[in-house]
Amino acid sequence: MVVTQRPRELTRQQLKEIRLLLDGAGYTEKTLQVAWREMTNEDIAASIIGFIRQAALGDALISYEERVDKALKKILASRSWTLPQRKWLERIGKQLKIETIVDKEAFDRGEFQAQGGFKRIDRVFGGELEEILSNINTRIWEELG
Repeated sequence: MVVTQRPRELTRQQLKEIRLLLDGAGYTEKTLQVAWREMTNEDIAASIIGFIRQAALGDALISYEERVDKALKKILASRSWTLPQRKWLERIGKQLKIETIVDKEAFDRGEFQAQGGFKRIDRVFGGELEEILSNINTRIWEELG
């Protein structure tokens, strides 16, 4: 239900559980991509969430990377950002393409942690980082037209 109705609310743990369940049943992202290509003669690098939503709701099957790019473009155009904020938003977009879920926890490890973690980056956004992340995740799963 979360995947079809509120994918932006998926937690990292829930995504891992979904992937394990589907992998165990033989439905990896790679096998789904191959099946899609054989059925439609088109390559698509959709996320597991995208495949589920397409099967359950008939959502357009658009690559996750394209969804992230379009969401980020909308966020960047939504208001005037400082140069440091724009650079952070671009980094967040790159990380979303790698991890699928970038949440508060993600900022306290890896490259984000090396740059000061969530608290420091949140200050760059005037304390609005959680809201901005929520907006990005909402826009990722909006209908694309």
